[in-house]
Order: sequence, then structure tokens, then C-alpha cells
Amino acid sequence: MALVFRTAAQLAGVSLSLLGWVLSCLTNYLPHWKNLNLDLNEMENWTMGLWQTCVIQEEAGMQCKAFDSFLALPAELRISRILMFLSNGLGFLGLLVSGFGLDCLRIGESQRDLKRRLLILGGILSWSSGISALVPVSWVAHTTVQEFWDETIPDIVPRWEFGEALFLGWFAGLSLVLGGCLLNCAACSSHAPLASGHYAVAQMQDDHQQLETRNTNLKN
Repeated sequence: MALVFRTAAQLAGVSLSLLGWVLSCLTNYLPHWKNLNLDLNEMENWTMGLWQTCVIQEEAGMQCKAFDSFLALPAELRISRILMFLSNGLGFLGLLVSGFGLDCLRIGESQRDLKRRLLILGGILSWSSGISALVPVSWVAHTTVQEFWDETIPDIVPRWEFGEALFLGWFAGLSLVLGGCLLNCAACSSHAPLASGHYAVAQMQDDHQQLETRNTNLKN
């Protein structure tokens, strides 16, 4: 039962981490963090992301323009860029490290302690990647809500609302956090036994090393 749980937790953790990493990369580059609908022109919608703003028109389609200056951006967008890049990097490292710690990977099968440490490190990296994705998405959402209900802004002025990328980012962050937790749970559970053939090979290698050590001692 412990072996089944360990294997299922590893596969589920890696799958969720991979899904979260892909979605976090999409969230980083999608220009749909905020949406703006104009009451005066219902056929024209504006969207904003971390890297560009776009206008969607029924006749002309979507036209986007990148931000001219990084320093001219609001603080939440500047920090969000850095944190999303950090999330993408940590997520990739987490997948890479945890992949070498999986039981189904025969490389280094006899080094169980090393594989366990790699699995724990991969889980921590995936968990950190999820937090790094949730923070900027939640920050931008909080700022959007504050600006939407700001009473100092006249009612005639259009207000930015949540874009699809925010919901995608929340789902990505939660997937990465849950995937990292599952990987750590799998690493803390009991180890899977070696297959008979691999156990025999490992035992023969140990006997051979012991025999070489004894011969060396006799010669000295």
C-alpha cells in the first residue's frame, strides 16, 4: 500500500508541477491580465498584460503595443515581471531535479538516499515556484479591485477588470504548490523495493567491492 501511494504521489506531483509550470509560462506572456470595456464603443476592448497592451476591434482584429519603458510601469507590474520570471525558472528546475528522483527512473536506483533528497528538493522548488506565481497575480488583482472601487475616480471613467490570465495564474500557482507538496509527501514515505534483478546486480557489486578491499589488505 505504501508503495502504491508513493508511486501515485510521485506521478501526480510531477504531473501537477508540469501543468502548473506550463500555465505559469502562459500567464507570464498573455496580454490578458486586465480587461477594459468601453461603454461608448462596445466593439472595442482593451487588454493589458505584463509586457504589452492590446486593443481588440471587430473590424481590425487585435493590435498590440509593447510597453516603452520598464521603469515607467506601475510597481505591481514591475515586481510581477520579476516574480513570474522567477516562478518559471524555479518551476523548470523543480521538474528537472524531481525527475531524477523518481523511482521509475532506473538511473541511480541503488542510491536511494540521493534520489530522496532530489525529490524533496524538486518539491521545494515547485512549491516556491507556485508561491512566486500566486503573489504577483494576487497583487495585480488586489490593485485592480482597489482602483475599480476608488470613489475619487469619476463614474464616467472606464474601470479595468480581471482578465483571463489572472485566473490562469491562480490555477497555475495552486497546481505548482500542490505538486510540490505531493512530491515531498512521496519522498517522506517508505522507499520502493528494488526489483529482483536490480537487487542481484547491486548485491554482486557490493560483494565485488568487498572482495577487492580484502585482496588489497592482504597484499599490504
